[in-house]
Amino acid sequence: MSKRSPLASPPARLLLPALLVLVLGGCQTMSLEDVTGALGGRPDSAAKAEAKPDMDALRERYRARPSDPSIAIEYGKALRDTGQRAQAVAVLEQAVLAHPSNKALLAGYGRALADGGNFQQAFDVLSRAHTPEDPDWHILSAQGAALDQLGRNEEAQQYYAAALKIVPDEPQVLSNLGLSYMLQNNLPRAEETLRRAHERSPASSRVRANLALVLGLEGKLAEAETIVKGDLPPAEAAAKVTALRQLLAKKQQQRADK
Repeated sequence: MSKRSPLASPPARLLLPALLVLVLGGCQTMSLEDVTGALGGRPDSAAKAEAKPDMDALRERYRARPSDPSIAIEYGKALRDTGQRAQAVAVLEQAVLAHPSNKALLAGYGRALADGGNFQQAFDVLSRAHTPEDPDWHILSAQGAALDQLGRNEEAQQYYAAALKIVPDEPQVLSNLGLSYMLQNNLPRAEETLRRAHERSPASSRVRANLALVLGLEGKLAEAETIVKGDLPPAEAAAKVTALRQLLAKKQQQRADK
């Protein structure tokens, strides 16, 4: 198969089901956002709680001016942040239909599609959110994550490489690249890449979780548990360790079943 340019949208085709990465601390599968955080991470629980009282006001602003792109973006983000994924897709889809060239809208719509597991459509929409003349590393990384979810790891790695040319050693991109290697079962290279990400962003819980996952898969459980604990309070650290052990047990069972 010939290589494609990282800014060329590949044609739709039938693909094998993707191997979905699991979130540490929960049983749900990771969305594009969880894998990358590439276009802005989800807020923590406190931020979510603060956002909820604003939903009524945002909804009224959107109803009053549904054709305003900035309001649609803000409302769509609030819907995503409060778990209303289908509503976010609907709002942003309507806005994109009215403003098909608005790159910020396309980026938000692509994120919302990925949240719902529509990775091919998300990739295609994100491809329209920037251009070869003016590439956005956040979107390149997000596109790579979408391709990883589609099982197209080698193509995904081309997008991460393109992003790293713009922002060398960016931890978000390195973290995504490390997960891509993990999905290929190239654990040594995944560990090396995620250690680089961790060195550059030791406070990132997402990077710590990804590195701990790979270390655990390699059998380095003691180090994995130390990393995933970080500087968390004892109760939260214990919960993270329990989640890590459950995740590793599940992955080992998946491997045994193959």
